Amino acid sequence: MTYRAEELEMQAVLQVAAQMCAAARTAPKARGVDCIHTLVVTGQEKDSLAEELRRLGNEMEIAFYLRDADCLDKSQAVVLIGSEREYRGLGSPCAYCGHGSCEGCAQAGGHCVYGPMDLGIALGSAVGAAADHRVDNRILYSAGKAALSLRMMDENVDIIMAVPLSVTGKSPFFDRKKKS
Repeated sequence: MTYRAEELEMQAVLQVAAQMCAAARTAPKARGVDCIHTLVVTGQEKDSLAEELRRLGNEMEIAFYLRDADCLDKSQAVVLIGSEREYRGLGSPCAYCGHGSCEGCAQAGGHCVYGPMDLGIALGSAVGAAADHRVDNRILYSAGKAALSLRMMDENVDIIMAVPLSVTGKSPFFDRKKKS
């Protein structure tokens, strides 16, 4: 039996994507509150994500969104990692949000700092898993905004970061050409 490199590379990408989701899930969370969500997109869903990123880039005249959409085109899969808006209930002793209390933060529509911090830790764990397996990746907030625009994750998720994955001879995520 023979196995084509492209098939094995795609298997490797999907296995690493699964390990990244596991790493994000098991990453430490403030006060033990888990508000992290993960999703992996390939094929048509990945293409839709790239097209939405292009649409946003053109609409808002943001050239690097167009460049990042090209990165999605060159990837084999995209891992989405998001965080729910969740208030941890620490009250006025915390006030890291700048609103004095959790109630003040909620009333102002602000973000409790712990959700985004947990998201950052989850992202670090996830990209570390990809790096451990030599799968090229890059965190793209732009593609996360496109995923949010498409409502690709649960409705409670209001911050998403995207991590495209690639197994090729040269990483498409670095030495990128500037779009004009």
